Amino acid sequence: MSKTLSQQLFTRATQRIPGGVNSPVRAWKAVGGDPLFIQRARGSNVWDADGRQYIDYIGSWGPMILGHAHPKVLTAIHEAMRDGTSFGAPTAREIEMAEVICAALPSIEMVRLVSSGTEATMAAIRLARGFTGRPKILKFDGCYHGHVDSLLVRAGSGAATFGVPDSAGIPEAIVSNTMVAGFNDLNMVARYFEAEGKNIAAVILEPVVGNMGVLVPRAGFLDGVRALTRQHGALLIFDEVMTGFRLSYGGAQQCYGIDPDMTCLGKIVGGGMPLAAFGGKRPIMEKLAPLGPVYQAGTLSGNPLAVAAGLKTLELINKGGVYEQLENSSARLEAGLREALAVYRGKACLNRVGSMWTLFFGVAAVSDAATSRQCDTETFGRWFRGMLERGVYLPPSQFEAAFVSLAHSDSDIDETVQAAREVLAQLA
Repeated sequence: MSKTLSQQLFTRATQRIPGGVNSPVRAWKAVGGDPLFIQRARGSNVWDADGRQYIDYIGSWGPMILGHAHPKVLTAIHEAMRDGTSFGAPTAREIEMAEVICAALPSIEMVRLVSSGTEATMAAIRLARGFTGRPKILKFDGCYHGHVDSLLVRAGSGAATFGVPDSAGIPEAIVSNTMVAGFNDLNMVARYFEAEGKNIAAVILEPVVGNMGVLVPRAGFLDGVRALTRQHGALLIFDEVMTGFRLSYGGAQQCYGIDPDMTCLGKIVGGGMPLAAFGGKRPIMEKLAPLGPVYQAGTLSGNPLAVAAGLKTLELINKGGVYEQLENSSARLEAGLREALAVYRGKACLNRVGSMWTLFFGVAAVSDAATSRQCDTETFGRWFRGMLERGVYLPPSQFEAAFVSLAHSDSDIDETVQAAREVLAQLA
């Protein structure tokens, strides 16, 4: 059998790119087979190199809340591009972006633009340590905050024990000041603070987890973590790279009524271009260079094309009815998938928060990393491949969130549900 163009491209890529991909989950090792090479995208659809069309629920891993190639975002990029692509100097748009972010998230009084979510979390951790003068960080099992050395400990998303790194190349000394608690386990967080409270600079978490599949915080969990950090003088950092501007215009912190000390943003804030940010209370942010002693820098930070794309995206979603539309489409999909699950005789559960969702196989409920690791990944791989054959493009991992966009129509949702019925009937 002759190879598809995607297969030919993958073979070619493996000769010069490690694993043939520039980010590990793209390699499809979790689901089997060779990855699709995407040629173009528009609205709710992507087309692969062989010209096949798919309904897309990856959305570039979250940024495409408007759908792909939104004409007004493309126009904003083109107009900015006429003036040049990068200056290495301040621009007026950077101020506008900072003002928009601070207005959307009142917990952010000052903000610094960077180019990736990993940069944002790395800088936030350094700033927390510099501000508090404390060495230790508390994170949560299964929460992924980018490939930062000190945070690659029990990281989700395709990345064990306290102080043991998830990746080769990270000395244990680097992660010796990283402590790991169970998500939704407030008692465990309290025990860490009882033992190490004077040494903990910050707690960092995804308020709604998307990197071990979608996990929902239990009632009182986020409030309890906020209370403990305040009690012990530690900072609370919300990693809203995924949830920021996705669950509401004010992010997960608006949905749950939490006031974090610092917030990390990415994905939607860049409108599909490389842009991220971290911000927080003014006294904390004033510790950053050039005002303070905590150094952070980036040649392409606040890139004019990325800022233009992000500003236009945020403008378009800051309108009445946008999040209601997202909720209606997502609820329609959830209802259809739950109905389709009636034909599946194995264990499965569906977690959804807003326009983020994950269908888990082999478990009746998932609320933490321990239960997510019990999932039937082999069945998930069969589900993924079956949906792909029917023109539905899902994240190629049991432990990644899928996303609904404003471009997904009722017919897209209904077609997805029909495909799910057929695949689940076969899996039964």
